[in-house]
Amino acid sequence: MKKRQVVIVGAGASGMTAAIMAARNGAAVTVLEQNEKPGKKICATGNGKCNFSNLAMPEDAYRGRHPEFVKDAFERFSVKDTVEFFKELGIFPLDRNGYLYPRSNQAQSVVDVLCMEASHLGVKIKTNEQVTAIEPARNGNNFQILTKGWHYEADALILANGSKASSISGSDGSGYELAKSLGHHIIPVYPALTALKCKGNSYKGWAGVRTEGRISLLVDNELCSCQQGELQLTEYGISGIPVFQLSRYAICAVKTGKKAVLKINFLPECTVDEVKELLHQRKKDCPYKNEKELLTGLFPEKLINVLTSQKNLISAITEYTLEVTDGLSFSQAQVCSGGVDTSEIVNETMESRFCPNVYIVGELLDIDGTCGGYNLQWAWSSGAAAGIHAAKEYKR
Repeated sequence: MKKRQVVIVGAGASGMTAAIMAARNGAAVTVLEQNEKPGKKICATGNGKCNFSNLAMPEDAYRGRHPEFVKDAFERFSVKDTVEFFKELGIFPLDRNGYLYPRSNQAQSVVDVLCMEASHLGVKIKTNEQVTAIEPARNGNNFQILTKGWHYEADALILANGSKASSISGSDGSGYELAKSLGHHIIPVYPALTALKCKGNSYKGWAGVRTEGRISLLVDNELCSCQQGELQLTEYGISGIPVFQLSRYAICAVKTGKKAVLKINFLPECTVDEVKELLHQRKKDCPYKNEKELLTGLFPEKLINVLTSQKNLISAITEYTLEVTDGLSFSQAQVCSGGVDTSEIVNETMESRFCPNVYIVGELLDIDGTCGGYNLQWAWSSGAAAGIHAAKEYKR
């Protein structure tokens, strides 16, 4: 019996998982990767250590117009399934407060075991192959996939070539154009999980400071998101994990003509009245200190200089206000918001509702996760769902 021919565009996290699952389910699999080797983006995750999943699954871990879309894929290939999958391949998981890393602390290990398994299953990985078009096949198959130097025919096609985020070569968003050529609608794509640029000069002196704080985002004067943790203060605005978590909302707001304002509380463990009392007590204890000296021991020196330059010190400490003008570029973002409209994709299988036997997975879809391994988990789960179903002659 002739094996079902599955072609996958992209040898990243979702593409390699799809390839392995399709091959395990009896398909003949070819992966087309435009870089010189697979998994380049995986190697950059988690500062090269690869936070490949997370044991916690908060309700707001995923964003998009239809964040509930992820549910069916996670039921089919859960975090537990992911851990077992990688343990079987040789990755010993290291649990750091729920954040999962390979015991080797090397993202390359994850890429290596995926490639080893794919090779064992007979998956063909063609590198330096950039897909330029998808056309109906002429010889009985469903699709002809054209590259700059060749063409491939397939019964099923999986688009797994990622988003525009990252400085890794090949992160050019070409997958969006391929999806559009098949009739799909693209939700506007913006950088996400990135730092924010802000308006004005009042904060310019704080560049290089790291400090704890709580940051709230208001869009057109309505509270949108609030995050707490270590903030990194920069010459262009603000960065750090809490900023990354709310950046997708701030950038979307600015890009659509809305006003995005950040309010930073540099002493979130205290109420406003407690801050007033704290400063009063410090002055009482050391009456010889000036305003800047009273803050020594509470905040870094550069931040003290900025705070004391404001009209109202209490407001500066508890509600420092910045207006967002933009995020950093796609190359400096970890992921993107937006992508292929998930209402056009079958939840359980990742199959296109427009083009039978076309599957779209991972970052190409309008799903983005928060920091902490959630985006990789989405790649594993969506890739697995697509690979399993693409290997079968599936008829609705």
